[in-house]
Amino acid sequence: MSNKICYLTFLRAGSPRPFLWNKEDEIKEGDLVVAEGDRGVNLAKVIKVVESEVVHPDLSENIKEIIRKATDDDLNNYKKNIEDSKEAFKVCLKKIKKHNLPMKLVNAEFMLDRDKVVFYFTADGRIDFRELVKDLARHFKIRIEMRQIGVRDEAKMIGCIGNCGREACCATFLYDFQPISLKIARDQNVVLNPGKISGPCGRLLCCLSYEHELYLEEGEKADKKVFVYEEEYNEEELKKLED
Repeated sequence: MSNKICYLTFLRAGSPRPFLWNKEDEIKEGDLVVAEGDRGVNLAKVIKVVESEVVHPDLSENIKEIIRKATDDDLNNYKKNIEDSKEAFKVCLKKIKKHNLPMKLVNAEFMLDRDKVVFYFTADGRIDFRELVKDLARHFKIRIEMRQIGVRDEAKMIGCIGNCGREACCATFLYDFQPISLKIARDQNVVLNPGKISGPCGRLLCCLSYEHELYLEEGEKADKKVFVYEEEYNEEELKKLED
């Protein structure tokens, strides 16, 4: 029996990570499984499967095994956790206001085994939330984790509509974020209007990267500079769009 390296993405947040599948049952892309991620044990989706007789040395020390394929009980528990997370969100929101903390609560998530609840938030800087955690622990009587995320992660987690009128790429098929720079927009001769080259998250559009390689190839074929852009907007304001 050969090992399989399965790349998983957890359903509420996170980038793809490799896990080991060494059981007899067949596993394929799209399957739902139970695995232990950074936040705890939760439901995850298989997005890629790689056959491997030997686990690569770079992975062997850190790679975890998939616990099992998701059962009907797992799916039912996951659905219940989603409903309970909505109430947990409301409780946390009230306590954030009570402690007067400068943070924006984005989401709440119970782990599948109910041993921990994670609260995701955004903030401009570091937040001292120790008293908030104590307050939440007294209320829920389980472990509490506060996790600060970026604005791109926020958009991916809660979903949004892009400038194109469709659901944002990050909330549908993008599993990981690639660096997007102003140079990419300039190479494509895009008008540097912050309202047109940034998404709902306030950062440069992820889709700017889709055709960038083609623009560069065509520029090399022409053997001359074919891209022209105009500095129409304040450079400092544009820089804020980059990560």
